[in-house]
Amino acid sequence: MAREKSGFYYPNKFARITIQAMEEVMGTNGLNAILNAAGLKDVIGNYPPDNLEKGFDFADYTALNVALEDMYGSRGGRALALRAGRATFAEALRGFGALAGVSDLAFKVLPMNAKLRIGVPAMANIFNQFSDQVSKVHEEGTDRIIYTLERCPMCWGRKTEKPVCHVGQGLLQEGLRWVSGGREFKVEMTTCIGMGNDMGRYIIYKEPIN
Repeated sequence: MAREKSGFYYPNKFARITIQAMEEVMGTNGLNAILNAAGLKDVIGNYPPDNLEKGFDFADYTALNVALEDMYGSRGGRALALRAGRATFAEALRGFGALAGVSDLAFKVLPMNAKLRIGVPAMANIFNQFSDQVSKVHEEGTDRIIYTLERCPMCWGRKTEKPVCHVGQGLLQEGLRWVSGGREFKVEMTTCIGMGNDMGRYIIYKEPIN
Protein backbone atom coordinates (compact mmCIF):
# COMPACT_ATOMS: atom_id res chain seq x y z
CA MET A 1 0.00 0.00 0.00
CA ALA A 2 1.36 3.43 -0.93
CA ARG A 3 2.43 5.55 2.01
CA GLU A 4 0.44 8.73 2.58
CA LYS A 5 2.73 11.66 1.84
CA SER A 6 3.06 14.62 4.16
CA GLY A 7 3.29 17.34 1.51
CA PHE A 8 6.32 18.75 3.33
CA TYR A 9 9.83 18.32 1.97
CA TYR A 10 13.53 18.19 2.66
CA PRO A 11 15.89 19.35 -0.09
CA ASN A 12 17.16 16.48 -2.22
CA LYS A 13 20.73 17.25 -1.13
CA PHE A 14 19.97 16.77 2.59
CA ALA A 15 18.25 13.43 1.95
CA ARG A 16 21.07 12.32 -0.36
CA ILE A 17 23.73 13.07 2.26
CA THR A 18 21.78 11.20 4.96
CA ILE A 19 21.43 8.16 2.67
CA GLN A 20 25.12 8.28 1.76
CA ALA A 21 26.01 8.55 5.44
CA MET A 22 23.92 5.45 6.16
CA GLU A 23 25.70 3.62 3.35
CA GLU A 24 29.08 4.59 4.81
CA VAL A 25 28.04 3.29 8.23
CA MET A 26 26.33 0.03 7.24
CA GLY A 27 27.59 -0.77 3.74
CA THR A 28 25.70 -0.90 0.45
CA ASN A 29 23.86 -4.15 1.23
CA GLY A 30 22.79 -2.86 4.63
CA LEU A 31 21.55 0.38 3.12
CA ASN A 32 19.64 -1.43 0.37
CA ALA A 33 17.91 -3.53 3.01
CA ILE A 34 16.92 -0.34 4.85
CA LEU A 35 15.61 1.27 1.66
CA ASN A 36 13.62 -1.89 0.87
CA ALA A 37 12.15 -1.98 4.36
CA ALA A 38 11.29 1.73 4.13
CA GLY A 39 9.39 1.21 0.87
CA LEU A 40 11.99 3.23 -1.02
CA LYS A 41 13.11 0.63 -3.57
CA ASP A 42 13.19 3.29 -6.27
CA VAL A 43 16.00 5.05 -4.35
CA ILE A 44 18.32 1.99 -4.50
CA GLY A 45 21.17 2.99 -6.80
CA ASN A 46 19.23 6.12 -7.64
CA TYR A 47 19.85 8.60 -4.84
CA PRO A 48 18.13 11.98 -4.74
CA PRO A 49 19.94 14.53 -6.93
CA ASP A 50 22.59 16.79 -5.44
CA ASN A 51 20.48 19.94 -5.46
CA LEU A 52 18.45 22.07 -3.07
CA GLU A 53 15.07 21.46 -4.69
CA LYS A 54 12.51 20.38 -2.08
CA GLY A 55 11.91 16.87 -3.35
CA PHE A 56 12.12 14.36 -0.48
CA ASP A 57 8.90 13.98 1.47
CA PHE A 58 8.96 14.01 5.29
CA ALA A 59 6.99 10.74 5.32
CA ASP A 60 9.78 9.04 3.34
CA TYR A 61 12.48 10.51 5.59
CA THR A 62 10.58 9.20 8.62
CA ALA A 63 10.29 5.77 6.95
CA LEU A 64 14.10 5.63 6.73
CA ASN A 65 14.36 6.20 10.47
CA VAL A 66 11.68 3.60 11.24
CA ALA A 67 13.41 1.01 9.05
CA LEU A 68 16.72 1.73 10.78
CA GLU A 69 15.16 0.99 14.18
CA ASP A 70 13.27 -2.06 12.94
CA MET A 71 16.43 -3.58 11.48
CA TYR A 72 18.99 -2.71 14.16
CA GLY A 73 16.81 -2.39 17.25
CA SER A 74 16.16 0.71 19.30
CA ARG A 75 19.71 1.08 20.63
CA GLY A 76 21.52 0.12 17.42
CA GLY A 77 19.21 2.26 15.30
CA ARG A 78 19.80 5.23 17.59
CA ALA A 79 23.59 4.90 17.33
CA LEU A 80 23.44 4.66 13.53
CA ALA A 81 21.03 7.62 13.29
CA LEU A 82 23.35 9.75 15.45
CA ARG A 83 26.27 8.91 13.16
CA ALA A 84 24.21 9.66 10.06
CA GLY A 85 23.16 13.00 11.56
CA ARG A 86 26.76 13.95 12.28
CA ALA A 87 27.80 13.04 8.75
CA THR A 88 24.89 15.03 7.30
CA PHE A 89 26.12 18.18 8.98
CA ALA A 90 29.79 17.56 8.23
CA GLU A 91 29.14 16.86 4.54
CA ALA A 92 26.26 19.17 3.71
CA LEU A 93 25.63 22.03 6.07
CA ARG A 94 28.80 23.64 7.33
CA GLY A 95 29.28 25.67 4.14
CA PHE A 96 25.83 27.29 4.29
CA GLY A 97 25.12 30.92 5.08
CA ALA A 98 26.34 32.17 8.44
CA LEU A 99 28.05 28.84 9.11
CA ALA A 100 30.43 29.42 6.20
CA GLY A 101 32.17 32.09 8.28
CA VAL A 102 32.86 29.81 11.25
CA SER A 103 36.39 29.07 10.02
CA ASP A 104 37.22 32.79 9.76
CA LEU A 105 39.64 34.17 12.34
CA ALA A 106 37.12 36.80 13.48
CA PHE A 107 34.72 34.03 14.51
CA LYS A 108 37.39 31.81 16.05
CA VAL A 109 38.43 34.48 18.58
CA LEU A 110 34.88 35.06 19.86
CA PRO A 111 33.99 33.84 23.39
CA MET A 112 32.30 30.42 23.43
CA ASN A 113 28.92 31.87 24.44
CA ALA A 114 28.98 34.24 21.45
CA LYS A 115 29.88 31.37 19.10
CA LEU A 116 26.87 29.39 20.31
CA ARG A 117 24.59 32.42 20.20
CA ILE A 118 25.45 32.92 16.52
CA GLY A 119 25.96 29.30 15.43
CA VAL A 120 22.86 27.53 16.79
CA PRO A 121 20.30 29.96 15.28
CA ALA A 122 22.28 29.83 12.02
CA MET A 123 21.72 26.03 11.93
CA ALA A 124 17.98 26.49 12.53
CA ASN A 125 17.79 29.14 9.81
CA ILE A 126 19.31 26.77 7.24
CA PHE A 127 16.46 24.31 7.78
CA ASN A 128 13.82 27.03 7.88
CA GLN A 129 15.14 28.50 4.63
CA PHE A 130 15.84 25.39 2.58
CA SER A 131 13.32 22.85 3.91
CA ASP A 132 9.79 22.68 5.30
CA GLN A 133 11.14 21.89 8.77
CA VAL A 134 10.22 24.59 11.30
CA SER A 135 12.92 25.20 13.93
CA LYS A 136 13.33 27.87 16.59
CA VAL A 137 16.04 28.59 19.14
CA HIS A 138 15.93 30.31 22.52
CA GLU A 139 18.07 30.42 25.63
CA GLU A 140 16.82 29.02 28.92
CA GLY A 141 18.59 30.33 31.99
CA THR A 142 22.33 30.86 31.69
CA ASP A 143 23.41 27.30 30.98
CA ARG A 144 21.27 25.93 28.15
CA ILE A 145 19.89 26.58 24.69
CA ILE A 146 16.59 25.07 23.55
CA TYR A 147 16.30 24.04 19.89
CA THR A 148 12.72 23.23 18.90
CA LEU A 149 11.14 21.36 16.00
CA GLU A 150 7.60 22.57 15.37
CA ARG A 151 7.37 20.60 12.12
CA CYS A 152 9.63 17.57 12.03
CA PRO A 153 10.74 15.29 9.16
CA MET A 154 11.97 12.48 11.44
CA CYS A 155 8.76 11.39 13.20
CA TRP A 156 6.06 12.33 10.68
CA GLY A 157 2.93 10.31 11.46
CA ARG A 158 4.70 8.19 14.09
CA LYS A 159 3.36 7.26 17.51
CA THR A 160 6.20 6.54 19.92
CA GLU A 161 6.79 6.18 23.64
CA LYS A 162 10.10 8.05 23.67
CA PRO A 163 11.90 10.66 21.54
CA VAL A 164 13.10 9.14 18.25
CA CYS A 165 14.60 12.04 16.25
CA HIS A 166 18.22 11.00 16.69
CA VAL A 167 19.41 12.13 13.25
CA GLY A 168 18.68 15.69 14.38
CA GLN A 169 20.46 15.09 17.66
CA GLY A 170 23.59 13.90 15.85
CA LEU A 171 23.37 16.80 13.43
CA LEU A 172 23.28 19.29 16.31
CA GLN A 173 26.20 17.56 18.06
CA GLU A 174 28.36 17.82 14.96
CA GLY A 175 27.20 21.38 14.30
CA LEU A 176 28.20 22.41 17.81
CA ARG A 177 31.58 20.74 17.37
CA TRP A 178 32.12 22.71 14.15
CA VAL A 179 30.95 26.03 15.62
CA SER A 180 33.03 25.64 18.79
CA GLY A 181 36.27 24.62 17.09
CA GLY A 182 36.25 20.95 18.10
CA ARG A 183 34.48 20.80 21.48
CA GLU A 184 31.75 18.27 22.26
CA PHE A 185 28.46 19.25 23.89
CA LYS A 186 25.66 17.31 25.55
CA VAL A 187 22.47 17.43 23.47
CA GLU A 188 19.39 15.86 25.07
CA MET A 189 15.98 15.21 23.49
CA THR A 190 13.20 15.85 25.99
CA THR A 191 10.00 15.98 23.91
CA CYS A 192 8.97 14.64 20.51
CA ILE A 193 5.93 15.17 18.29
CA GLY A 194 5.84 11.38 17.83
CA MET A 195 5.09 11.09 21.58
CA GLY A 196 2.16 13.48 21.22
CA ASN A 197 4.07 16.53 22.46
CA ASP A 198 3.39 19.92 20.88
CA MET A 199 6.92 20.02 19.44
CA GLY A 200 10.31 18.33 19.58
CA ARG A 201 12.82 19.87 21.98
CA TYR A 202 16.56 19.43 22.19
CA ILE A 203 18.38 20.84 25.21
CA ILE A 204 21.91 21.99 24.40
CA TYR A 205 24.07 22.41 27.49
CA LYS A 206 26.44 25.33 26.96
CA GLU A 207 29.27 23.89 29.02
CA PRO A 208 31.40 21.62 26.76
CA ILE A 209 31.94 18.05 27.97
CA ASN A 210 35.54 17.95 26.71
